[in-house]
Amino acid sequence: MIYTVTFNPALDYIVKVDNFQKDEINRTKTEMILPGGKGINVSIVLKQLGLDNVALGFVADFTGQEIEKLVQEYGVKTDFIHVQEGFSRINVKITSEKETAVNGNGPNILPKDVEKLFGQIDQLKEEDVLVLSGSIPKVIKNDAYEQICKRIENKNIKVVVDATGELLVKVLPYHPFLIKPNLDELGEIFGTTIRSKEEIIQYAKRLQEKGARNVLISMGGKGAFLIDEFGKDYFCEAPKGNIVHTVGAGDSMVAGFLAGYIQNDRSYKIAFKTGVAAGSASTFSQFLATKEEVLKLLKEIETKEEF
Repeated sequence: MIYTVTFNPALDYIVKVDNFQKDEINRTKTEMILPGGKGINVSIVLKQLGLDNVALGFVADFTGQEIEKLVQEYGVKTDFIHVQEGFSRINVKITSEKETAVNGNGPNILPKDVEKLFGQIDQLKEEDVLVLSGSIPKVIKNDAYEQICKRIENKNIKVVVDATGELLVKVLPYHPFLIKPNLDELGEIFGTTIRSKEEIIQYAKRLQEKGARNVLISMGGKGAFLIDEFGKDYFCEAPKGNIVHTVGAGDSMVAGFLAGYIQNDRSYKIAFKTGVAAGSASTFSQFLATKEEVLKLLKEIETKEEF
């Protein structure tokens, strides 16, 4: 089974306003309420691509109940921990001539709540997959991902980590199956600006030396690189299309990679192509990629193998 963890899920209230005016009453042209959070995005796209999974994390009060309901409507199983203090956050995203976002803080997650999550993760079995995505709320110690990886270190569980900075670096000694920094995040880890394909491969391999098995580097409209655990590196250009938004693109890439890997005899090449297709499909969609959209883009994508 695949499990995703979202420490701070949200209701995303997404509105479009023509000619937004500061200090004035503005009327929405369109509006949507969607479940938000990186792990939740991964779960939804996995299910769209035919893979059952369970979404874990923390929710609270009436907004948490709505998040849970919306996620389940996509066919995703949930086992959220309901915390008692505060309510799950609402993120307001306003699209006009420019984009503006106001993100909530989320509930107060207590140490006993975190221990409940650790207890859930302790139940994972050999060959399960665990996806750790996004930042950690300030009310939780910033070594939570590291603690999780340590707990399951010897259980042959594939761990995927999509995080930044120290959150990512600290899990490398536990040999995560896949990490997915974007180009800027890769440079930030090493305190440099990466300018060439050769440097991308060089620094990705340094992350492998620190413990990562497979390194997926997303570069937005410029494509992506994969450096796999067998020493092969792949490059893929991003398919062309009308970009609606970029929210959830990286999460969709992670979901596509896992779907391609699991459904195609553990082929890293197909996993990579499917990841790029899913990430791109989400940028061309109103919300997250559907299976039909991913399959359509897969036909357009070619990968280049470097040895």
